[in-house]
Amino acid sequence: MSYDIGWIIPRLRNPGRLWYCASSLTVAVVGLFSKIIIEFLNKTTVYNKETLRRAVLRPPGVPLLTISNHHSCFDDPGLWGVLDYVVLLRESRMRWSLAAHDICFTNTLHSCFFALGKCVPVVRGAGVYQPAMDFCVERLSKGEWVHIFPEGRVNVEKQPLRFKWGVGRLIAESPKAPLIVPVWHEGLDRVLPNTEPYLLKFRKRVFLCVGEPIQMQHLLDTLRKSNATDEETRKAITDRIQDELLRLRDRSHALIRRALGSHAGSLLDNRTDVQMKPSTDQPNGKHSEGLEKE
Repeated sequence: MSYDIGWIIPRLRNPGRLWYCASSLTVAVVGLFSKIIIEFLNKTTVYNKETLRRAVLRPPGVPLLTISNHHSCFDDPGLWGVLDYVVLLRESRMRWSLAAHDICFTNTLHSCFFALGKCVPVVRGAGVYQPAMDFCVERLSKGEWVHIFPEGRVNVEKQPLRFKWGVGRLIAESPKAPLIVPVWHEGLDRVLPNTEPYLLKFRKRVFLCVGEPIQMQHLLDTLRKSNATDEETRKAITDRIQDELLRLRDRSHALIRRALGSHAGSLLDNRTDVQMKPSTDQPNGKHSEGLEKE
């Protein structure tokens, strides 16, 4: 029998002073921990970081929706370790993130921790109309920041997946047009591999490529003029988001290959949920070893 998550979203809507204080502490501690892991114990390169910084520090009342690929359970909070301290230490500035209820919210202790960290339990397979999605639409309407992994799961195979339509609903039903910022990352599955014993690793290379905000207004206007159904609207928006994120992936891979040269393949091509054979490009498998030591 699965853990009853029914209390979580009502609590997130009405946190109370004690909950708010505990959430502020949790967000700050996790943010600082992520920064130590990402910026001090591993080597991280961020392309177009200023765009992310401007988005997070946007004017009050402007909703922000960030989207990214999903390669590791450390993607969130790991991604945000590159943010400035002024953001990491302010609970009100940090994102709301959708998290799988059957992974993150399996008992009371885990549920409290992730909820205090501004994670929202989403039930995979329950569709776009569920409490978690309703809550995120509400957050956007208040000008807050929501992050979503449109693939819907950790993509350990690193193969293209059809994006879930939830991202389409968030954009279509947000009362205020959100600022939509895509992020493509590589290497976080080296920091936390997708295989037991699931321990954090150090001295790995991580790359984040921040895209320019996705302009969606023209598509939304076209859909409204054509009297598109809700389903057609969600699909069209989701398809556009997928196209933009995959274009960002291609640009990211080009930048990584330029930075790492012949070592790029071991970062971009290999999965971390299976035991890889030593590379034959160089003797004794030194192809991948060189990457880790850069």
